[in-house]
Amino acid sequence: MQDFGAQTRAFAARIETELDSGHLNFPTSMDISLRIKQLADDPDSSIEDIVAVVRAEPVLSAKVIRMANAMLLNPYGAHITSINNAVRRIGLAALRCLAFAVAAEQLIQDHRSPQLRKIAAQLWRHSADVASWAYAFAHYLRAVNPDTAMLAGMMTDIGQFFLLARVGDYPALEGDFARFAEFVSVWNTPISRSVLEAFELPDDIIDALDDDGPYSGGWPPEELHDIVRIATLAAEEHNPFSHLYKNGAGTENDDSGIDKAQFASLLEETRAGKEAMLHAVHG
Repeated sequence: MQDFGAQTRAFAARIETELDSGHLNFPTSMDISLRIKQLADDPDSSIEDIVAVVRAEPVLSAKVIRMANAMLLNPYGAHITSINNAVRRIGLAALRCLAFAVAAEQLIQDHRSPQLRKIAAQLWRHSADVASWAYAFAHYLRAVNPDTAMLAGMMTDIGQFFLLARVGDYPALEGDFARFAEFVSVWNTPISRSVLEAFELPDDIIDALDDDGPYSGGWPPEELHDIVRIATLAAEEHNPFSHLYKNGAGTENDDSGIDKAQFASLLEETRAGKEAMLHAVHG
């Protein structure tokens, strides 16, 4: 078996080749996310075509129904049981988010290493937490589209998910997680942008996730990148990679520029909505 250094170089070379070619090799677990994206972007497809894909995936179907019946999306409590009606209620942006959620949950089960299964599960919980806060903040503040905010929040860790999905081919990296975390810190940003571009997400989402600086907007937040930033700060599930990077905890703990009293008030006002959306996404 190759040692850690040799496998690191091999993995890096493979990533560089894929980035240079513009064709990332997506894990099988992301197939349904890509299929829904393709249908959503195809002017010749119908809502019935999308519903058929959703029906074929029981976990996704359950999440779609649960989200359609969530408090923020169904305030009058009319119970929705039809996949067709549920997809129409939540919209395509939220559906993309749920499709990624299903892919992430499948990824957790793919790892041979118990440690990496644990890390993948924690990373997934962090993404879902950020996405749910982003939706609740956007819904309450009426500053940006809540579906867009939720999708952006769910994509905050996409580069790390991608690298986790691929590391199974390099068992030496699985065996030294602290050094693998350093590898992830190097490749996370270029991989994240490439994945987001491959999914052809709107520029405002890509730009929101590219912004690594501290929060610097006014209050209340009005831009998507500020909504995502404060959702990351609010997340109670921490990114498992952040404290292992050489440069420390990263931006998720950087709250400069935010009035703590105003932030605490916003958390109190939106917590119930966040919990309802988290249940819909995470279950």
